[in-house]
Amino acid sequence: MPRIRHTPQATTGLRPLPAGGGIDAHRHDEHQIVYAGRGVLAVTTDAGSWIAPANRALWIPAGTVHEHRAYGATDLHLVGLAVADNPLRLEQPAVLGVGPLLRELIIEYTARPADTGAERRRLRAVLLDQLRHCAEQPVHVPAAGDPRLAAVCALLHDDPADNRTLRELGAAVGVGERTLTRLCAAELGMTFPQWRTQLRLHHALRLLAEGVPVTAVAHRCGWASSSAFIDVFRRAFGHTPGAHRAL
Repeated sequence: MPRIRHTPQATTGLRPLPAGGGIDAHRHDEHQIVYAGRGVLAVTTDAGSWIAPANRALWIPAGTVHEHRAYGATDLHLVGLAVADNPLRLEQPAVLGVGPLLRELIIEYTARPADTGAERRRLRAVLLDQLRHCAEQPVHVPAAGDPRLAAVCALLHDDPADNRTLRELGAAVGVGERTLTRLCAAELGMTFPQWRTQLRLHHALRLLAEGVPVTAVAHRCGWASSSAFIDVFRRAFGHTPGAHRAL
């Protein structure tokens, strides 16, 4: 069993990560906001994976064991918050929408973590106020606990372009479609097609951060055409994959 680091205080500051770099599994006794000002960041816990491009931030509640992975060169902005400072009242990890003002507040607040002056305290107060109005975003790939469903999920993690139906995937691992449908609702909190779309979007963000062309991303993630991929991506993130590269 790998040792999990315990860092009582959640870090505040800027930490650049190289493409493919990461931070190993750890936990802290404070909440933390994690924002990738450049690149794409994935956070993994026992409950699944969350991924955040430049217009999203990740909320990590106190005590949550988690690890980070960067896709593309990533500027990791970290904001530690005391347990009493939970403006969203969230007890589970979440992806949050980040508008232009909140983005600049996070970048400015993490630029000088050692500063304790009055201006910084005012900046923190505005940052917390903005967080209270953040909308939670559905960019989450839940993890399956049941080994039967986990075996099906593993097939798609290995190859998100696998277009087999749930019945066909179940046959490959010896589980019936009805059982898998029930497990999806109970363990993933969504239907199988919804979960597969989240997984494909997760992979697409990673590939885009690595500079893979949009057409190739669509093909490698299982969309029938580039236009179908662009449509799903726009509805999920509010902009096209091409515009995403400029964020």
